[in-house]
Amino acid sequence: MIAAIAVLPCWVMAVAGFGLALEEYSQLRHPVALLGATGVPHATAFDVLGFVLPGVLAAFAALAVFGVGSTKAPWSHRVGVQLLFLSGLGFAGLGLFPLDPTDLEARASQWHASAWLLWEVAFIPGALALGAAVAARDRALAWLCWGAAGIALVTGFTPLLPAPLAQRVGFAAWAAWFGIAAGRWPGRA
Repeated sequence: MIAAIAVLPCWVMAVAGFGLALEEYSQLRHPVALLGATGVPHATAFDVLGFVLPGVLAAFAALAVFGVGSTKAPWSHRVGVQLLFLSGLGFAGLGLFPLDPTDLEARASQWHASAWLLWEVAFIPGALALGAAVAARDRALAWLCWGAAGIALVTGFTPLLPAPLAQRVGFAAWAAWFGIAAGRWPGRA
């Protein structure tokens, strides 16, 4: 459960700390990925602490906290856990494949975009599926799952917020979901 709880603080501290350290960086105007982009000072350290570590923690939490202890779990639970695991790997991939800000069409930027897409499209149905799996036992937990999926969907695929803010809200909802859901999860360790 510690892994699930650590996802959000790890990500927030990395974004805030490296954002303060990078001259002229604005949390309101620049994407998070710029902190770990090719050629940016301390980019590798940010990629490890801001993307890879939270992603690995989330992937581990998907298996350890929400994971299936039995093959008798409903399909929505089993599939949801697998998708959450992939979402964590996708988030880690954001740091493993840093953005190239000088060429957004470069192979590195394409891999970064693919990692983002994996994170997003795995988390949304994963959280929806887990919500369906627990709906009969815990409506509040189900709504938490569905709400986090909705936030990720809206911030990732609609222009309701400026892109840098939408990205942070989506990432924060994903990261916070792990800690909050882990605290309520039935049969948690």
